[in-house]
Amino acid sequence: MRGIVWLILLFTAAAVAALTLGRNDGLVSLFWSGWRVDLSLNLFLLLMVGACLLVFALLHTLSLLFGLPERARAWRLAQRDRGAQQLLREALVSLWGARFSRAQRVVQRLLTLNAKTPELQADAGALALAHLLAAEAAHRLQDRTRRQEQWDTALRLCASQGQARAHEEAARLMAVGWALDDRDAPRALDLLAELPAGAARRTQALRLRLQAARMAERPLEALRTARLLAKHQGFSAGVAQSLMRSLAFDVLASARDVDQLRGLWLQLDASDRRDPFVVARAAETMAAQGAAADARAWIRPLWDQLAQLSEEERGVLADALALCTSGIGADWLARLEEAVARFPRNVQLPLALGHTLAELQLWGKARQVLGTAAEEQRLSANQRRRAWLRMAELAEQFEDSEQRLHCLEKAARAT
Repeated sequence: MRGIVWLILLFTAAAVAALTLGRNDGLVSLFWSGWRVDLSLNLFLLLMVGACLLVFALLHTLSLLFGLPERARAWRLAQRDRGAQQLLREALVSLWGARFSRAQRVVQRLLTLNAKTPELQADAGALALAHLLAAEAAHRLQDRTRRQEQWDTALRLCASQGQARAHEEAARLMAVGWALDDRDAPRALDLLAELPAGAARRTQALRLRLQAARMAERPLEALRTARLLAKHQGFSAGVAQSLMRSLAFDVLASARDVDQLRGLWLQLDASDRRDPFVVARAAETMAAQGAAADARAWIRPLWDQLAQLSEEERGVLADALALCTSGIGADWLARLEEAVARFPRNVQLPLALGHTLAELQLWGKARQVLGTAAEEQRLSANQRRRAWLRMAELAEQFEDSEQRLHCLEKAARAT
């Protein structure tokens, strides 16, 4: 089809030329040393066009001839650049394939090729990437000295070229991962602190910060980082809640006295202080420090919203309250009796009520309630054991040694 089109165009051009130049009777006379040459105007024009084309072809040929060295140099550079790219891909494949020694050898060949080619050395980003690959391979081979040398070289290359900022951030994040692998949490945190603000807020940087904070036993910092990760959707909702709850437990467990525990409680996020599980753990920890009144004060806001909590959350709060009955007032007795009547299927509430009755020296009713709770198989062994031990204390108050021994035996057998 294309040939037919060209043929039609040729016929058209011939027809136009015949119509335009067919009646041109002009002559061109050329005089040279007594000679005269007469040419038709049409022939003269064709010769001029041919001469121009010939001159153009000659000039183009000369340009190509004189440009051969530059083209040869560009071809050699392209070949070396193609070879460097091939070596870079080979190094990546070897590294991902766990062939770390081979990856180091390939990177060394790549660096040697770059050293022989000044044009390739101008690309600081590619050189930095090669050194980072060598550093990663050295890390996998546990060669820390070589790893540090390659990493330092990569950083110097990044600093020499402003466009290599992304490579520098990548190098620092890689170094953080290495520090965590080496169990060097302080160095990991120092490297994270050197990151620019934008890079430090990335999900991967936050994940590394979380690992470093947990490794350094900084639960409060880890909790704040986990909360940022949850906002960035770094975890699923269920995993985020479980993780933050666990970290809040670690924060509370790090307290050494009542004052420190109060301070840590105030540093927790408001959402943590509304979590029944965190509140229960905080109350238990505070009660163990001998400040049961403060523990009950933390429980009280959630206790007033028992109806809005799940059955498990009500049970956790009731169990925590059972450990915080030292010095409890009669106002809590009314709240507990109301809760027991309102949620009859909850087995932890009667246990808390029994401990409260015992603390208020309502021993007769306490023995009845605790006796029922101690036989409740839905309670954990530890909860039933505490009920039997409290009943043993009540039996001692009544100077009933036989009942006391019976309760202690039951407590020992509780499983």
